[in-house]
This record gives sequence, C-alpha cells and structure tokens, in this order.
Amino acid sequence: MAKTGIKVIVVGAGFGGLTAAIECHRQGHDVEIYENFPELKVLGDIISFGSNAGRIFHRWGAQPGDVAKRLRKVSIDLSKYGFRIHKYDTGEVVLHQKTPPPAEDAPVFNGHRGELHQIVFEHARDELHIPIHLGQHVEEYFEDGAQAGIKLKDGRKVYGDVVVGADGVRSKARTLVLGYEDKPKSSGYAVWRAWFSNKDMIADPRTREFCANGDTFNGWIGPDVHFLFSTIKGGSDCCWVLTHRDEHDIKESWSFPGKLEDVYKVLEGWDPTCKAIVEKTPSVVDWKLVYRDPLPTWTSKQGRIILLGDAAHPFLPTSTQGATQAMEDGTTLAVCLRRAGKGNVPAALRVHQEIRYERVRAVQKTGETTRDKWHNTDWDKVKQDANAIALPREDWIHAFDAETHAEDVYDEILGKVSSVSVDSVSTAVPALAGVVV
Repeated sequence: MAKTGIKVIVVGAGFGGLTAAIECHRQGHDVEIYENFPELKVLGDIISFGSNAGRIFHRWGAQPGDVAKRLRKVSIDLSKYGFRIHKYDTGEVVLHQKTPPPAEDAPVFNGHRGELHQIVFEHARDELHIPIHLGQHVEEYFEDGAQAGIKLKDGRKVYGDVVVGADGVRSKARTLVLGYEDKPKSSGYAVWRAWFSNKDMIADPRTREFCANGDTFNGWIGPDVHFLFSTIKGGSDCCWVLTHRDEHDIKESWSFPGKLEDVYKVLEGWDPTCKAIVEKTPSVVDWKLVYRDPLPTWTSKQGRIILLGDAAHPFLPTSTQGATQAMEDGTTLAVCLRRAGKGNVPAALRVHQEIRYERVRAVQKTGETTRDKWHNTDWDKVKQDANAIALPREDWIHAFDAETHAEDVYDEILGKVSSVSVDSVSTAVPALAGVVV
C-alpha cells in the first residue's frame, strides 16, 4: 500500500489499539502505539472473536492466514462438541447447539486472552515493526485544527495528524471528546471468572468427562444467573464465568479478588456439577460489569481525536462481540483515513463514526437481549422449542466484513455527513434485525 503521510498515534495496546495500528500500517499510515503497562504479560481468561473478527485476522501476515494459524493453535476447537445448554437445577441438557462449519477466510477464535493477545502484539511489534512504547502513561490529550497529540507523565508531548483513544472505559480522551467527565455506572451485574489447570478436574469422577476427550463448552441457565464452563487445548485448561446480580457502586476499580464462598451461595439448589467444577478453582476474580451511557459522539470537536473500542462503547460479555467490534472500529478507521488523505483527516473521523455508530449500538443491544433471555427463561416454552434458549448467532453481525463495507460506503457517507443523518445511509444494520436501536 502506498504511504499516505498520515501520522497516527494510538493510545492503548489492547486488541482494539493493536488492530487500529496494524490496519493503519496496512493502509499506508505512519503509526505508533503508547501503552501504560510497563511490560507485556499473559493475563486474563477466556475471550471470544466472531467470524467478523476472523476476516480481519485472516488478512494479517506475510501470507493471508499466517496470523490466524497461530491463533488457531491456542484456541478452543468445538467442531465436534458444540455448545451444550443445561437447565440449572436438574443439569438436563436442553439444547445441544452445533458449531457452524469453519470458514478458512473467516475463522472464529475463543481462547486465553493473554495468549491470543501475545500473538497479535508480536505480529505488530516484531513483524510489522510498529513502534510500541510501553510504560507510557498519558496525562492529557490535546488538539488544534492542524494536529493532535498526547502529553506523557514525564512531560513529553507527542504529535500526530490523529490520535486514537483505545485505552478503555477510563480513557482521558473521553473527557476531551465529551467536554465533561462522565462516571462509570454499575450495570446491575457482575461476573466471577476463573482459569485453571485440569489436574483436579481429571481426578474427580464427577468432572473428568469435561477434560478427558478434548475441548468442551457447557452452560447452565438459571434465574438471573448463568454459568459457562469451557475446557481448551484438548481439555488441559479450564475456565468458567458466572454472571449474577450485583448492585455495588463502581468507583475507582471494578476488578477484585473474589470469594468462592460467595459463588457457592449463588449456586445453592443448582446442579451439583457446577459446584464440583468451582471447587477445583484455586482463585477467582470478581469483575463488576461497567455500564456507560451511550456517548453522543466519539470524535473531538476539531476532528483530530477519536475514541475506539471500550473507550467509546463498552460491551456486555453476553454479546461475545466486545473485542470484535473494537477490531471493526480499527479496520474502518484505517480505511477512512486512507480514503480521505492527509489533508482531510477530520472528514475521515466523521465518516468513520457515521459508518460505525448505529451498528455498534445494535450489536451492544444483543448482549442485553441474550442475558435477559437466559435470566428469564420460560422453561415451558423451552420444552416446546429448545432453540428458544440458543446462543444467538446472527448473520448481520458475523457475516460482516468491516474493510469491504468501509470501502463500499465511504463515498456515499462522505457526501452526506454535513447535511444528512446517519439513519439515511447504510450502516450495516438490517431493517429487520430484531434489535431495538
């Protein structure tokens, strides 16, 4: 790709920030990343990427599919097992949901967040040679009509044509873009999460079946609670998440060490298998699900700073689309910047927002829809139609190609951004998607 001369500063080296940087590199921009963490660590637990992310991953590498092959090696393989949904109290499998056939150019990945992240990080740093500055705390974002920049903790300022705030829900870029500081709110729910070895699972006859024959994925659905358990890497690693009601206020942190005694209380009256799994857990994280009011804009007044990923739109885990939508953001932005050119960066950011905004809101809504469907299950209805409890997989989400779509609609939206609302333009949300936006 020909060089555009556009200097892009990305703040945050999560999946959204890395994707923005990699895609900007692919589109010919000059890009650097600034990340607060001082070193790369393999942290976290399970994360999911839909086939709409798989299309993006597939394009990376010296040859198409190179990076995707590395991701596949550390990802769960459910081609045989599928997803088995249980009634919470009896343990009965009420639905065996088959895994869709794999598509080479649009793979699906589920695996350890840290391991998948390391592969993407090393691709950006070692193969594309994108400068990644670790241990750099951003104190301030700023812009004028001609450029934007960040001020680091040591007082240095870094300038570019555009700054991408991909540093999460507490990004300082949010204050600049909004003109005020907004506070996170409790969503009313929290998640206990854990990742551990299969050693004790294999030793217990009650749980051995989940680890003895490859990768598995099971879910128990109950009143205002759901418990998901997976095994990965041929059954050698185990992970679970339990979503439950939690009304605690969100202040400076939303991730804490959890107490297994609290988990046991929630699982009282449930299938004993669930407690048998949790008993094997050496430690658990209590992760409060943060809610943010939908932002009126992701773009700064002078069109030089844009929010991306969680900084713009946090997702509930039940959407299974949080990281994927951040990747769509980064891919779309890179295309828009190339199409606009160095002299028209503000227009690129405006078009990017118009392309993404309503699609993101619609996908966000699916997380609430799935959670509410599971947490308020009508079991009589499920007896008549087990698919009523299925984990949704909607084509308008998963069949989407962010790069192709941005190329296709860029000129249309550019011609309308000054006079026509986004509702009049294609935003990849079908009229009959069944989602309230």
